[in-house]
Amino acid sequence: MSHQALQALAAGRVQRPAPLRDAVYDAILDLITTRRLPPGQHLVETELAAHLGVSRQPVREALQRLSNESWVDLRPGYGAFVHTPTESEADQLLAVRALLEAEAARLAARNAVPEEITPLRELIAVGRSAVASDDVEAVVAANADFHRALAEASGNGVLAELAAQVDRRVRWYYTPVARTRGGSSWDEHDRLVDAVAAGDADAAADLMREHTERTRRTYHERVGGTDPLR
Repeated sequence: MSHQALQALAAGRVQRPAPLRDAVYDAILDLITTRRLPPGQHLVETELAAHLGVSRQPVREALQRLSNESWVDLRPGYGAFVHTPTESEADQLLAVRALLEAEAARLAARNAVPEEITPLRELIAVGRSAVASDDVEAVVAANADFHRALAEASGNGVLAELAAQVDRRVRWYYTPVARTRGGSSWDEHDRLVDAVAAGDADAAADLMREHTERTRRTYHERVGGTDPLR
């Protein structure tokens, strides 16, 4: 076999594990963000490996990466645990989300075209259907899709990219309150789209701030039992 062929084979061997590492990382992160692995859950490498049908090595690498990103806590002598967010962490994230979302709503009211309004109304219908079916995962997914579509309608690509970066953490915080927020959240979305369609930038921004504040308060009431900023 030629030297070039050996080099090609070697390159192939080096590259093969990368997609597996990424797939394992994505799978575990999905389990965390949907709260099928709840905060405080002990993460046992052998159990995760068996569940995902892989060896322990990519699981170990994924847990280290998730630890670096504060999704997982590695405790020497005890192992890995799903991170349990503090109320301060929740407030910091939801405050950033409120700023991004309010600006997205304001810009969407200025820039959105009719072709971007229709998908927003369709997503509201999807969300209401998910609420009626008591399908929490579908509600959370529809909520994320709605906010992403609104950010894209803002016409500001940087803002939409930043909003997408916090999307998974927002889902993590929204999942435990999705059922509590229920149809009221989609009523708020409906009024928000009306403001965007009417081109009322100030009203759209105000409605979004009120919407994200209700979610923040509900999170503290549902998860923490109190609202430290009330």
